[in-house]
Amino acid sequence: MRVLRNLAFYLAFYGGSVFIVLSCVIVLFLGSRERFRAAVETWSLWQRWCCRNLLGITVRVEGNMPEGPVLVALKHESFFEAIDLPQLLDYPGVFAKAELMRIPVWGLAGERYGLVAVERDRGAKALRHMLTAARELSGQGRPLAIFPEGTRVPHGTAPELKSGFAGLYKLLGLPVVAVAINSGPLYHRLIKRAGVITYRMSEPIPPGLPREEAEQRVRRAINALNDHDQTDA
Repeated sequence: MRVLRNLAFYLAFYGGSVFIVLSCVIVLFLGSRERFRAAVETWSLWQRWCCRNLLGITVRVEGNMPEGPVLVALKHESFFEAIDLPQLLDYPGVFAKAELMRIPVWGLAGERYGLVAVERDRGAKALRHMLTAARELSGQGRPLAIFPEGTRVPHGTAPELKSGFAGLYKLLGLPVVAVAINSGPLYHRLIKRAGVITYRMSEPIPPGLPREEAEQRVRRAINALNDHDQTDA
């Protein structure tokens, strides 16, 4: 049964994704920003539908996101949460690797939606450009999302945060909500498993804390679900 569920998921999600992505490209060049946003969020919603109805994966959110601009620091265990961000957050701006922004068409689409290119080791000019883009998005009342560990990590591991997070925390001056997620054991595998993916949001971490304290609080919060068992029998 699990294999059949996965076969149905792969056929439906990736087959549907082809049409959704094509519609995103069409709207990118011919439609309004609002229609483009709706097309992107349709892809996110489609993933949730396929997970729930074909894989038996449901999503639970513990805690609340505060109103107004905030920096959201998330654990990253699978592609699930990257695609799911528009469902979790209200029209987020997302810090993404600059390499992704150089992909033809995809990079243009990402910039239009609100992706902020992270240029590692590219100097002060790149940092200023990133901060300008981030401040413009937060000035519109949008949350900013970042994966502070830098990439996907196996469930149960707790690597150090990348240094870029501390710089953004200091320079943006925004409160931080750290979000733990335990998607890895269910979604980050060829044969996905039924169960509950949980997001657990921390209480807001105020701006202006010393770097060590801020990083410690974020790191502790994003790893709060490391030992959480969410799979169905």
